[in-house]
Amino acid sequence: MYLTRFRLNAARPGTRRLVSSPQVLHAAVMSSFPDLLPSTTDQPRVLWRLDRNAAAELQLYVVSAGRPDLTHLVEQAGWPAAAASGAPGWQTYGYGSFLDKLDKGSTWNFRLTANPVHSVRVRDGQPAKRTAHVTAGHQISWLLDRQEAGGFHIQEKPVERRHTEHGDAHQVLVRDQRSLEFRKGGGKQPVTIKAVTYDGRLEVTDADALRRILTQGLGKAKAYGCGLMTLAPAQ
Repeated sequence: MYLTRFRLNAARPGTRRLVSSPQVLHAAVMSSFPDLLPSTTDQPRVLWRLDRNAAAELQLYVVSAGRPDLTHLVEQAGWPAAAASGAPGWQTYGYGSFLDKLDKGSTWNFRLTANPVHSVRVRDGQPAKRTAHVTAGHQISWLLDRQEAGGFHIQEKPVERRHTEHGDAHQVLVRDQRSLEFRKGGGKQPVTIKAVTYDGRLEVTDADALRRILTQGLGKAKAYGCGLMTLAPAQ
């Protein structure tokens, strides 16, 4: 497994085109793997996430079974002249050794972009419709409902730091949320996805289950930049 990080050049027109549509960015990410053919349906999972840390700091993260080649992204949305000096323009790290060292009881800071949805039936007898959670409280509850099966426990805040009237007993917050709209397969009706980015701190409760989340993703809309969780050492 590999974890790749690529910083997009916010001043490039190609960057603006890529970040304007998750479908376009998905196609660009998948084009980074020469062994993956577009006509093949049984493909290994590729996860990606776009972090908007600031107006001029756009970081693309990719988790994949194979090592990617992001040369085309450097040409479209990176710094080609800097890459020509010897640096490829992105960083790829072996992910397997990190995953193997995950231990039950260890604590980590995490970031996750996900598509928190639930099923709603408007009228009796009609099929349920998948609907996005729109409030931070419901979005956090969606994540808390998945922590046991996901092999992690989001740590609780000290009592003196809680504001129970807001339901913020856990060390997690909604850092960002965006509605991504695009047209799929030439269709007339736009597809809208609610992408929610969480920051928080977790404890590993089942290392194998958490490894599956880190490599297979969490929730829906994985092809469109949702589902990727990354970990960083907790201070």
